[in-house]
Amino acid sequence: MFCYTGDNGGGNMEEILISKKELLEITNISYGQLYRWKRKGLIPEAWFIRKSSYTGQETFFPRAKVLGRIEKIKNMKEDISLDDLADVFSPAASGDTGMSTEEMVQRNIVSPEVLKLYLSFSGPADVLDFRDMASAFILNRLITAGDISIDEGLTLLEVLQESRISFEGDPCEVFLTRKLGVFSCFAVAPPGRIYLDKGVRLIAGINTAAAMEELKLKMI
Repeated sequence: MFCYTGDNGGGNMEEILISKKELLEITNISYGQLYRWKRKGLIPEAWFIRKSSYTGQETFFPRAKVLGRIEKIKNMKEDISLDDLADVFSPAASGDTGMSTEEMVQRNIVSPEVLKLYLSFSGPADVLDFRDMASAFILNRLITAGDISIDEGLTLLEVLQESRISFEGDPCEVFLTRKLGVFSCFAVAPPGRIYLDKGVRLIAGINTAAAMEELKLKMI
């Protein structure tokens, strides 16, 4: 049985936490850097969790999330400004940002073949807005990896179209499954749980927030 437990990003009792002191020691960053990145929006306010300890009030963080985020910041801050990084990590779509289909192919956001498939679904267009770009980007990843067929890709697009809230700032998970050759696709907005019987094979799970980060990096 496959189980998914959603999380709204603010941390929950089941998450493994790390103290601020341990975080600074492991990542080798300063107190000033940590709070500067917080002010810039690189590290969400919700990840700063105040809890009582034997020494009084102490700040903790969701361990896996904050360590992953700091590693990304350290790796990219020399090449990308902090303001641009803040936009990359923002859960919101990039406003009215759009890109021509020609440039999307040039930047390897989508292959020519998958772009043609996407436009056959959405309708002809020379420029796609960010939400259409995100849908095409996710479709391209799954088809080029050989995870899904063209017909299954069209089903995925229908689900993405119906759950556009996933590109409006609320993260969600998109799950693709197959049982006895029958493909299924659905989106889950956390907090939430799903349970699948043992005969269902999970093809892929797409975190829309992570996909949007990757897409925004390709747009810089």
